Amino acid sequence: MKLFKNLYDYRELLKTNVKKDIRGKYKGSFLGVLWSFLNPLLMVAVYAIVFPYIMRIKTDNYLQYLICGVIPWNFFTTVMGLGMGSIKNNAGVIKKVYFPREILPISATLSGLVNFFIACLIIILFCFFGGLGLSWHILLVPFIALIQFVLTAGLVIGLSAINVYIQDTEYIIQFVINMLFYGTPILYPAELFPEAIRWVLYLNPFTHIVSTYRDFFMYHTLPAMSSVLYMVVMAIICFVLGMFIFRKLEKGFAEEI
Repeated sequence: MKLFKNLYDYRELLKTNVKKDIRGKYKGSFLGVLWSFLNPLLMVAVYAIVFPYIMRIKTDNYLQYLICGVIPWNFFTTVMGLGMGSIKNNAGVIKKVYFPREILPISATLSGLVNFFIACLIIILFCFFGGLGLSWHILLVPFIALIQFVLTAGLVIGLSAINVYIQDTEYIIQFVINMLFYGTPILYPAELFPEAIRWVLYLNPFTHIVSTYRDFFMYHTLPAMSSVLYMVVMAIICFVLGMFIFRKLEKGFAEEI
């Protein structure tokens, strides 16, 4: 409850930080916010051309399949990159002014969520003009985005605190994220793996998240309730654990940064 009170009391600071993160990301860029569209499109173009020939993947509507995986993943990686250094990068402010420190990683996550919703227009356009059409299921996309937001915020909050004390955290996590990308069925269907070991993929909450986005945008169906419950439980665990780590470590921020 203290977290929600802090966010409400300092909502103007939170709003200002979100705007700063969004504008700062494209500051000095000629195309500006258009990179929210172009960056995932360029990634999809490379994967769509190269990957089917490497893995011999034959998946219907592979371009839309890719987009529904790459854009949510881009949301995750962008937030992780921006949020993990949010405490260290604001050392001057933290030493001079009091405010709830968790606002910094949370604002990074919120800015990523805003960019994600903008980029969802790409998915809608590709599904519509690609012949898949649209259904009422896309109205449920914000619900899954909220789950992804809570999960990602938990990771960023905890790791941003650890990063203050362990300088190599960003590099270690970047390596883990790169490995996790290939451990998530973004470029390939989960069915590519033998059934005996496929369960390993489903331990990864992002497997369920990406699959659910595809259910809503491409297949116009609802995900299994067990999958939704797993995502919710993992998101809550990550957030509670992240906040626990943050609260334990935040007292020493001013001395360490």
